[in-house]
Amino acid sequence: MNTYPLLDTISNPCDLRALERKQLPELAEELRNFLVESVSRTGGHFSSNLGTVELTIALHYVFDTPSDRLVWDVGHQTYVHKILTGRRAGMAKLRTHGGVSGFPKRSESAYDTFGVGHSSTSISAALGMAQASKLNGDDRRTVAIIGDGAMSAGQAFEALNNAGVADADMLVILNDNDMSISPPVGALNKYLARILSGSAFNAARRAGEKVLGVSPSLLEFANRVEEHVKGMLTPGTLFEELGFNYIGPIDGHDLDSLIPTLQNLQKLKGPQFLHVITRKGQGYKLAEADPILYHGVSKFQPDVGIEGGKAGGKPTYTQIFGQWLCDMASVEPKLVAVTPAMGEGSGMMEFAERYPDRYFDVGIAEQHAITFAAGLACEGMRPVVAIYSTFLQRGYDQLLHDVALQNLPVVFALDRGGLVGADGPTHHGTFDLSYVTCIPNMTVMTPSDEEECRRMLTTALRSNGPCAVRYPRGTGPGVPTQPALIDLPIGKGEIRRRGKDIALLAFGSMLGPALQAAGELDATVANMRFVKPIDRELILELAKEHSLLISIEENVVIGGAGAEVARVLHEAGSPVRLARMGLPDRFIDHGDQFRLLAEAGLDKAGIIQTARTYQEIQ
Repeated sequence: MNTYPLLDTISNPCDLRALERKQLPELAEELRNFLVESVSRTGGHFSSNLGTVELTIALHYVFDTPSDRLVWDVGHQTYVHKILTGRRAGMAKLRTHGGVSGFPKRSESAYDTFGVGHSSTSISAALGMAQASKLNGDDRRTVAIIGDGAMSAGQAFEALNNAGVADADMLVILNDNDMSISPPVGALNKYLARILSGSAFNAARRAGEKVLGVSPSLLEFANRVEEHVKGMLTPGTLFEELGFNYIGPIDGHDLDSLIPTLQNLQKLKGPQFLHVITRKGQGYKLAEADPILYHGVSKFQPDVGIEGGKAGGKPTYTQIFGQWLCDMASVEPKLVAVTPAMGEGSGMMEFAERYPDRYFDVGIAEQHAITFAAGLACEGMRPVVAIYSTFLQRGYDQLLHDVALQNLPVVFALDRGGLVGADGPTHHGTFDLSYVTCIPNMTVMTPSDEEECRRMLTTALRSNGPCAVRYPRGTGPGVPTQPALIDLPIGKGEIRRRGKDIALLAFGSMLGPALQAAGELDATVANMRFVKPIDRELILELAKEHSLLISIEENVVIGGAGAEVARVLHEAGSPVRLARMGLPDRFIDHGDQFRLLAEAGLDKAGIIQTARTYQEIQ
């Protein structure tokens, strides 16, 4: 067990600011040790948090939080922020039911100024806060902290473009943690950062502008000279062109560089941009060596690390998709795969290695990914867009207008459909059946097992229009897959169990709980397979033979698969009673996946209770 003499004295940032500067490196070491000890017990985002220890310390040390606003991007790098803002004890229940969220959450702490989970929102939100402070006459600073991966999204540049001309006092910090933008940090860059952020340099620049302002041509010439000199020495010309005063890059692990630079920037007016270099996994050698593997972790032993691949066990749906992608690519030369920076999470890395010319990772840019796929389809390619359900929401206009309106054959492999567990409401894929089914030309499929997933993906690729195959997080029931690439008849479900009085219409992941409940209820069970086009004939057949139909889906009940069942019954004038089971009309918090499903009534017990309740009120 580690001891933390400095960390034990800190319950909020005021305690941090009471420390002497020379004590901060020791505090950083204690925080890193605590992170390793804590996350190894709970699981969570790991390498990204190790990389922001010093940056987080410096921000809370320099700025008067929570009065000054820190706006984090994505939020998976905020564990140190949570620890320093009074939630250290809560880290023992990180991402568990009723415990601390893995992302900033406004209802959790006044220090969490903006709730996040998706990327590239920080600059927009921070600009809004800065403008509100200006309108309210508040004397506070606003800081957006964004990672270089999040800078690949269009929204970040939309916000930068607006902020540069908005005359708002705000600081954008680019946390460059992949060395993908800048050359190695050296003494010259550290020196330049101090000079360019210092009051003397900026006062001289303002004085020069005043003197040269009488001659616009001279002022323009001086600005051009300054721009080109800084452009030769720093990589910030782009941000300068957008209206920011660019500083950096500086070492994001060097508190002696971070703190004076932030103190200088704190005093400057207008839009400021600080570029810091950090290293994912800093201080834990295994995470430094493989930051992707240690990005999101389950429980592990700190002295051993994450053991290599899980031997045996059932494959996940993600792995089933990845294998199908390779198998199909071997027989379909026009197949191409597109992902918005989710190659590892979507199971695409084997495909990327085997077919590098047919693999396109477009960065965190969901809108672009979908329209890019539409362009590929226009020229005869067969694009497969692998994307988490929660992230498809970010490209909804492109799905509707660029793909579906033109009826282009794009396959959407929707991973993490339904409840995902510990990542909580920002990552639950609980709306897709509602928002995709309502779009004309779309075909929407929900596999109930591994083999059905392969067959649905094959069906989608062989279709002449846009299709979505929506599968859950984690493993399926363990049905063996066949090497053959066999499709399914579109819009046809199947009866999996014959009973009487009650018919359970199960969609996707809900087939298992429905079959478990059916034995006790002596109910018929239909594996519906397709949400759109829904099997109208099967629904009406079941309506004639049963007194109660129950639709069951791992999606919000409003506008989902059950709504399609209700539409069919209404149009046919069927008098049969229908109970629609799904997720409630609220955002569901983080916690164990199966516990959350049980609380929503989407398990064996919940289905039985719903059926018996409807029988009692007959």
